[in-house]
Amino acid sequence: MSMSTATTTDGLKAIPHGGKLVDLMLPASAHAALTADVDYTLQLTPRQLCDMELLMNGGFSPLTGFMNEASYSSVVERMRLPESAGNHLFGLPVVFDTDSEELQPGHKVLFKDGDRDIAVVKFTDKYLPNKVVETLECYGTSSIEHPGALMVATERGKYYMGGEVLGGLNLPVRDFVCATPKEVREVLRNSLLKNELEQNKQTDVVAFQCRNPIHRAHYELFTRALDAPNLDSGSVVLVHPTCGPTQADDISGTTRYKTYEVLKEETHNPRTIWAYLPYSMHMAGPREAVQHAMIRKNYGCTAFIIGRDMAGSKSSISGDDYYGAYDARDKLMEVSEELGVKAVPSLNLVYTEEEGYVTADYAEEKKLTKKSLSGTKFRKALRAGEDIPEWFAFPSVVKVLRENI
Repeated sequence: MSMSTATTTDGLKAIPHGGKLVDLMLPASAHAALTADVDYTLQLTPRQLCDMELLMNGGFSPLTGFMNEASYSSVVERMRLPESAGNHLFGLPVVFDTDSEELQPGHKVLFKDGDRDIAVVKFTDKYLPNKVVETLECYGTSSIEHPGALMVATERGKYYMGGEVLGGLNLPVRDFVCATPKEVREVLRNSLLKNELEQNKQTDVVAFQCRNPIHRAHYELFTRALDAPNLDSGSVVLVHPTCGPTQADDISGTTRYKTYEVLKEETHNPRTIWAYLPYSMHMAGPREAVQHAMIRKNYGCTAFIIGRDMAGSKSSISGDDYYGAYDARDKLMEVSEELGVKAVPSLNLVYTEEEGYVTADYAEEKKLTKKSLSGTKFRKALRAGEDIPEWFAFPSVVKVLRENI
């Protein structure tokens, strides 16, 4: 049974990572034969489900399955796939974890989400990961005060297993639709087509990643990023929030999705395309910046907005930051050319009484009156039903948050 890994012919400027966009989804007519002789049927955890979806739909291209020990070790130690797999940059390992003693290499497993068949995987190897080394290399610390290290230590099983995805059967059903890379690329192509024909050239698509509701400053940031000097004229922004598991105290993915939908309708900006990513956050700072940019390349993006504290994390005890404010930006800029994704540093914007949102440097130079509202005060006002200034948050977003948290 053959899988599709055809080179993209969609005409977008962004070439998928590794050169080909993976698509492991099978037609319904092939499902019965593939599932007829499985050895086990297993349920996927929410994090595993996100990883499986990105393997099946090509978001993790060029991967076609969970990493074996050689690939895992190479990504942990070198931030690259092995030479035998193309030596491509890869920010974080993608693994299947288990505590099962029964599961062994060669076993064919049907994975489910509730009653829904998701995929069939044939395991290739089973290994004991060095989780101390993994967390030190990927997160910069092995302390369980870091949410990523805590996840590896307490959520992931004793063993990791490499496995080839023999076929994707059904994408998960979510409260929010996560369009596949192929589908997002088609939307982008249609959005850019008229502009590109007029300019007789391909145009940049810049990705904006977030895991929280979008407020005024965020909106100003990603719309003004289109004027960055390293982007083509006529570029568009793909607002591509992650809606999978993240930090324990973050707003749920479903609520976040609702805020994005009302904002999309309120702003109705033709240079802004919206889609949702089924990705579970690791809060891995520099490593995660590379992972996000790589994934967005598969979704059709040629550039990535990178701000301060991208995918950053604080100690759950001391509150100290694990990464410097610009560590993630610097790492992405370091590998940007090889990765094929332009790094677009985000502007440091502040709100002023006189001129609205401007850069902090401009506000200082002109001695403008700056206004601010801390996240703590915003959440307090939100829960108390107090007025929240429109310069800080969109009324439609505030309404959704009040109804859902």
